[in-house]
Amino acid sequence: MANVIDVTTETFTEKVISSPVPVLVDFWAPWCGPCRQLAPILEQVATELSDKLVVAKVNVDEEPGLAAKFGIISIPTMHLFTLGESVKTIVGGRTKDKLIAEISPLLGA
Repeated sequence: MANVIDVTTETFTEKVISSPVPVLVDFWAPWCGPCRQLAPILEQVATELSDKLVVAKVNVDEEPGLAAKFGIISIPTMHLFTLGESVKTIVGGRTKDKLIAEISPLLGA
């Protein structure tokens, strides 16, 4: 997943909070079937919207503190961050078209 970045507790502020462009953060785990189904969709979204959006992944098994901080109780859950703030939460999988339709209005011009 060349266009999707992995984020940890140590890199979250730098790669998500301080990002000048919106960041869609996918909270996931390797054992989660719906998370694995969503992965190629996120790769496509990252490629198609690379000029407007960064897509990041947080493994909740490896980063339980981040999962707790953002109230993750079900995976996959995605948070869209703009200027360091979570502006949208999406719980569960989506098709690529539905995901893009849901986040596009929040990405600006």
